[in-house]
Amino acid sequence: MELTATVLTAPTTPAAANPRILVVLPSLGTSVGALWQSAATHLGGVDPETTVIGIDLPGHGRSAPVDVPAGTPAVPKLTMDDLAEAVLATIDRVLPDVAGSTDTGDLRISLAGDSIGGAIALQLALDHGDRFDRAAVFCTGAKIGEASGWEERAEVVATSGTPTQVIGSAQRWFGEGFMTREPEASSALLHSLQDADRFSYAALCHALASFDVRSRLSEIAIPILAVAGSEDRPTPPTKLAEIANGITGALLEVIEGAAHLVPAEAPAVTAGLLNDFMTGNAAGGNSTGAQNSEAASADLPTASGPREASRDEVREAGMTVRRQVLSDAHVDRANAKVDDFTADFQDLITRYAWGEIWTRPGLEKRMRSAITLTAMIAGGHEAELAMHVKAAVRNGLSRDEIKEVLLQSAIYCSVPSANTAFSVASQALAEIDDEG
Repeated sequence: MELTATVLTAPTTPAAANPRILVVLPSLGTSVGALWQSAATHLGGVDPETTVIGIDLPGHGRSAPVDVPAGTPAVPKLTMDDLAEAVLATIDRVLPDVAGSTDTGDLRISLAGDSIGGAIALQLALDHGDRFDRAAVFCTGAKIGEASGWEERAEVVATSGTPTQVIGSAQRWFGEGFMTREPEASSALLHSLQDADRFSYAALCHALASFDVRSRLSEIAIPILAVAGSEDRPTPPTKLAEIANGITGALLEVIEGAAHLVPAEAPAVTAGLLNDFMTGNAAGGNSTGAQNSEAASADLPTASGPREASRDEVREAGMTVRRQVLSDAHVDRANAKVDDFTADFQDLITRYAWGEIWTRPGLEKRMRSAITLTAMIAGGHEAELAMHVKAAVRNGLSRDEIKEVLLQSAIYCSVPSANTAFSVASQALAEIDDEG
């Protein structure tokens, strides 16, 4: 399986002694040019020293389709390992020409991928982390969807072609109004889907069906930036939060109004994030996202225990963490209900629960969520339990892990308490699914 690489942007300044290379990978159904060219052009404007190389997936864009032996009834099956090795082989093949030297051992190579491209980047970070400086993963997950769904889609596309996916992809890929605002960009992306080889698309579906690296995230040692679209349904922000919470020092950014193809929907924002990330200036915690590293917590007024900090500083730190854990929408609804009678209580919980406790670096947020779920069950606080089930998902707890917390509570809190908790949690998780 040989993939095709394209230089999307090249340095406009004299070659640096240690040039930066960014390799970008597209999503299922898109060509790398349609998805990444605009962001690469913007990146070239803010960082003229970086070369951006795009690699097309099998049967997509300029890459050749997978081999289908004549008379073979079965769809070829690929794994994420296969795709990662093919990308690595492509990088090794093209780098000498791009770098202008056969000695490419000291090149700083970064990765960025969207959807399945992000999954490939995670696989490369796991298996070949020594080869890469850092990786940015967009609109992806350590596990994406369910195997049965991917296998069903593979069969449909192998039989009837990629045009069967155009309407559904148009609904999933773009945030509200994007197709009207950017008809050329959205048209190019949908045309790349329609032009993709059906057997290659199906083979990639099989790779997604078997992909699950949730238990291995802690093995990733290179810096990771996880970027979500706030309107993304296939891989919602909770999927990226799971990645960020599972990798030491990872950063999380959420792009408001974007869906599943952030590099095309927000190319200037994407370029700015990548530039900051590759040059080591990423700070997180801004209006579009939140930093999930424990180092970020250390900058908060109460992060390492009681210290001198003004009341307003503690409250601001608490409000920041409260929004990260419970979501802007939840906090905005709560604040809208505040009146003269409840204002002091809201101030109290924001400063002490969130500003003093949740800002501390001693425990990861996912651990704090597990503890809080148990406390809510033990106390019989059903409304708070529902809220914290949703918060636990945002903080990276999987549904299986939430189930285990509830099962253990049956032993230590009582079976009736766990019975009620399972009912409350099931409803909360169903609401998450309904909200997309």
